Amino acid sequence: MEKQFVDLLSEELKLQETVGEEHIHHMNITFGEARRLASQYQKEAEKCNAATEICEAARERAEALLLKERKITSLWEQRARQVGWQGE
Repeated sequence: MEKQFVDLLSEELKLQETVGEEHIHHMNITFGEARRLASQYQKEAEKCNAATEICEAARERAEALLLKERKITSLWEQRARQVGWQGE
C-alpha cells in the first residue's frame, strides 16, 4: 500500500513537472512573439517619425516659398500701380 502511495506521488510530481515544462515552453513562445511584435512596432514608429520629419521639412520649405511668392506678388502689384493699374 505504501509503495502504491509513493508511486502515485511520484507520478503526480512527474505530471506537475511536465505541466510546468509545458507552461515554460508556452511562456517562452509568448515572450518571443511579444518581443518580435515590440520590435516591429518600434520599426513602424521610427518610420512614422521619419515621415513626420520629412513632412515637417516640406511644410517649412512650402511656407518659405509662399512667403517669397507673396513678396514677389506684392512687388509686381506695386510696380503695376506705379504705371496706373487699379486693382479691385
